[in-house]
Amino acid sequence: MKKKVVLLAGLVLLLSPAAAQKKKKDKNQKTQTTTMMNERDTASYCLGVNIAENLKAQGLDDINVELLSKAMSDVFEQKDLAIDQKKSVEIFQGYVASAQERKHAGNKEEGENFLAENGKKKGVVTTASGLQYEVITMGDGSKPTLNSKVKTHYHGTLINGTVFDSSVDRGNPISFPLNGVIQGWQEGLQLMPVGSKFRFFIPYQLAYGERGAGNNIGPYSALIFEVELLAIE
Repeated sequence: MKKKVVLLAGLVLLLSPAAAQKKKKDKNQKTQTTTMMNERDTASYCLGVNIAENLKAQGLDDINVELLSKAMSDVFEQKDLAIDQKKSVEIFQGYVASAQERKHAGNKEEGENFLAENGKKKGVVTTASGLQYEVITMGDGSKPTLNSKVKTHYHGTLINGTVFDSSVDRGNPISFPLNGVIQGWQEGLQLMPVGSKFRFFIPYQLAYGERGAGNNIGPYSALIFEVELLAIE
């Protein structure tokens, strides 16, 4: 039962009946008044608003509202489902992934093109994973392992130069377990002796993937970091 609740909660964040089909209103059509008789009605409407906004944020604006409503009714009324729940989750997750890729295809293509050209530059090394790095300063200390806790200064930008995070700008180095950060950092910092400063060019699959992170790093974004390894703690 707990697993079902978790899955449903995940779908609620993604599904949206209200944002599905874009229908143009006739200029002479009167706006219908929504009647809410009690707290349950109000809460139900608010849930629909939140579902719709989340769906729009996912780029899913072509959902069939009628079938969505039918499926929800079937579940609440405990009717036989046209597609069982386990298969439904699998199909929907695939649809979301495809929709995200279509919506952010520009980010993906721009990042791939940038890295393809960047990899041709003198001094830029591309590893088997696709990570690219450039040595700014080579230190002579020990190299960290995946299980190390490291102290770094860093400056992170998008490939267009937009700064999204910088301990340098804050004037405050940061310490963290290396196995707790993105894959590009995990791989890259293990190449750095203490005292080194490298520039990393990280493809989206070694960064924040198809989801992105926060408001500043969109899905499928390639990232650039200048990282100075100050110490292994």
